[in-house]
Amino acid sequence: MRVIRMRIDILTLFPQFFDSIFATSILQRAIANGQVVLNTVDIRDFAYDKHRVVDDYPYGGGAGMVMKPEPIARAITAVKQSQGKVRVIYMSPQGQVFNQGKALELAAFDQLVILCGHYEGVDERVIQLYVDEEISIGDFVLTGGELPAAVLIDAVVRLLPGVLGSAESAAQDSFSDGLLEYPQYTRPPEFEGIPVPEVLLSGHHGRIATWRRQESLRRTWERRPDLLVRASLSTADQAFLKQLQGRTDSNSCCQFDDRV
Repeated sequence: MRVIRMRIDILTLFPQFFDSIFATSILQRAIANGQVVLNTVDIRDFAYDKHRVVDDYPYGGGAGMVMKPEPIARAITAVKQSQGKVRVIYMSPQGQVFNQGKALELAAFDQLVILCGHYEGVDERVIQLYVDEEISIGDFVLTGGELPAAVLIDAVVRLLPGVLGSAESAAQDSFSDGLLEYPQYTRPPEFEGIPVPEVLLSGHHGRIATWRRQESLRRTWERRPDLLVRASLSTADQAFLKQLQGRTDSNSCCQFDDRV
């Protein structure tokens, strides 16, 4: 199989943060197999003053410090490749909320340059001149961009061809088709009085596929009904959802909308 290679450069004030993350599980194997190159860059290395200063007080006053533009600009310029599809991303609570669709989109790039902010963020001119997009992992604020960057990297790398060993694994994940994944079971066939659903022991692939699809629909309807608005639903899917709706009270918060 042809090795698919992606380069990811993480610009950070704390490169050691990623040491243990890159040394475990799927990311470790992807690096060892040459499917991805993960490179941490210390932004302080691009601060050319004696004290390697990377932040300063904000113009206009206010609490906290702002990361200076010059070291970040130099770091991005130094790592950004001149060929291939390159995307410069700033992990920011003000960015587009990350999801599986965005992970699939980013997995098609040859290089990702990920900027991790700290303090009160980065100078706005860096975003205007050097950043292609801002990405958030949710409506909350963290100490820095390292944790969000690790989440994004894990979600993207596992989608690269060959990383999971089976393309089917990624295809069946939650959100891959707009729905939550169906329940999973393994041995023993009964645990603390709860048996594995009989259909999964039947060996009938058609019945199993139908059960899994319906359970995926059921779980999405119960837990994340908002996802159904964007999901691609067959006539059989819609009929099953109508059955679920018929079993609930008319005042339920999880009503199925005929417009999906």
